[in-house]
Amino acid sequence: MPVERARNNEVEIAYETFGAPDGEPLLLIMGTALQMVMWPDDLCHALTARGFTVARFDNRDSGLSTHFTEAGRPNLGKDWFRAGKVAAYTLRDMADDAVAVMDALGWPSAHLFGASLGGVIAQLTALEHPARVRSLTLTSSHAGWKRGRVSMRTVLRLLISQGLTRYTADRAGAAQRIVDAMRILGSPGYPLDEAWYRQAAGISYDRDPHLKGGEMRQSAAAGATGDLLPRLGGIKVPTLVVHGEDDPMVRPRAAKEIADAVPGARLVLYPGMGHDLPRALWPDIVDEICAMTADIRTG
Repeated sequence: MPVERARNNEVEIAYETFGAPDGEPLLLIMGTALQMVMWPDDLCHALTARGFTVARFDNRDSGLSTHFTEAGRPNLGKDWFRAGKVAAYTLRDMADDAVAVMDALGWPSAHLFGASLGGVIAQLTALEHPARVRSLTLTSSHAGWKRGRVSMRTVLRLLISQGLTRYTADRAGAAQRIVDAMRILGSPGYPLDEAWYRQAAGISYDRDPHLKGGEMRQSAAAGATGDLLPRLGGIKVPTLVVHGEDDPMVRPRAAKEIADAVPGARLVLYPGMGHDLPRALWPDIVDEICAMTADIRTG
């Protein structure tokens, strides 16, 4: 797919689309530091087969979108609780980026599907730009930073594992880094598709080979944005909350909080699912999205 560009003031956002242009618009929003290619092509095609036009994009500070390297790399070990003072931007800016992609596509509104931090960005988009959102699907996500939603034990395990491993500064090293992370974050009830993760990580390396601190700046943006839970009652669109019962990063109670706060939201918990989207669950998740959107689809 050819990569296109959207603009949010001085920020350039890279995106690409799947499916017929007259389908039901669905925008995919990825999580912390991961590029849009981490949305599997096969999942995108499964969605287009059900009548959606799918767009995915690189969040700012990742992939082919604008990086904020000049802002430096926050040391969240000491700066987390003053993230508002060290953040180069907030998740509100990243929600505006999502709207900029919709503008570039000529979409007055779209269904949003956000993973992990992408789910928080999707919630903010619905809150800040309600007329632009038709429905929300949130997976492996939470309602913004609050102690207890994210497992700091898993965060530390990741930091220690990645910090102690000497990865080569090449494509193979970048791929191994992702595979090692997914061995910690993946679903204990489903086989890890290491071949796919190596391939997607290799493509990510080809697109953006150098670590530039974007992960820490996006994390600072999350810390600076704060807790959205008190505002979620204002979301008036159909909402599907998908979460793994065995997610080691975002605790299942974080998903239950969202489902309880958003009027009419549907919560689907999958045993054995971790902080990823196992291929075996795609048909069921796509069915859930189609059932949720059946009454509001215009395509």
